[in-house]
Amino acid sequence: MTLKQYLGVMKAEVLSELLDSYFSEIFSYTASRQLSQMFFAVLFFHGSEYLLAIFFHGKSNVTRSSLLISQQYFMAMFFSVLEYLFELYFFPGLKEHWWISNLGLFMVIVGEIIRKLAIITAGRAFTHLIQRHHEEHHNLVTHGVYNIVRHPGYTGFLIWSVGTQIMLCNPLSTIAFTLVVWNFFHRRIPYEEYFLRQFFGSEYEEYAKVVSSGIPFVK
Repeated sequence: MTLKQYLGVMKAEVLSELLDSYFSEIFSYTASRQLSQMFFAVLFFHGSEYLLAIFFHGKSNVTRSSLLISQQYFMAMFFSVLEYLFELYFFPGLKEHWWISNLGLFMVIVGEIIRKLAIITAGRAFTHLIQRHHEEHHNLVTHGVYNIVRHPGYTGFLIWSVGTQIMLCNPLSTIAFTLVVWNFFHRRIPYEEYFLRQFFGSEYEEYAKVVSSGIPFVK
């Protein structure tokens, strides 16, 4: 091996060690913090959702489909993690905007609180699937958080889901989650309120006039 070849090999090894050190430092703090926050947020959200559903409706009445956990939801979360890892590798500085990441964490906490207040306040009247038949326990709930917005569960989920992506500093998934979740509720709320107006008549009409839906640009 010539001196030139030897120096070339040494230069490559030093560069490799520097890159390994650089990326290991990023992964040891940035990724471990942001991804652990993301996974904990998802596990806590769905774990607590499952336990509350069992408490109010009984285990036999709770399934994955009744909790609205779909294949599309899993795919969205999977691609958000892929985006995170891709950007962490090629654009690591993008993940270092901690004020943005912490804003996302704050949104996750606020969204979680609003969502769980909605479930606890409504009790058995809160169902993940739209009720098309009026059951005895299904009362119109207008107190507590429902005195602020008509669909606090949806408001909480919108804030929570978008917050998870802001927390990861995922620009593409932040936009995608915002549009997809908003569109889902934009279609769901009129359909759900059609049955609520049938169940509660003028009482719901008056309620809807003074309390907003809780989803931007959805009356």
